[in-house]
Amino acid sequence: MARIIRIRCTKCGEVVFRYQKMGKGRVWRCWRSRIVQDFSVREGDEVRCPRCGNLIGTDKGLFVKMRQSSFRVTS
Repeated sequence: MARIIRIRCTKCGEVVFRYQKMGKGRVWRCWRSRIVQDFSVREGDEVRCPRCGNLIGTDKGLFVKMRQSSFRVTS
């Protein structure tokens, strides 16, 4: 079961990713192949919010390892 979700910054509420979520459970990493739209700002391997600069996760190549306290998921 796949669905499109929005990954939002917890500080300002700005959309960082539109992501194709597969299955149940939490978002621990966002796979590059499933990111539908990417609004993030990259500084080296850091993935940041485009509006406030909050650190959302770390780019590991094939996926973005997400910081659990830095984002929220909405439909």
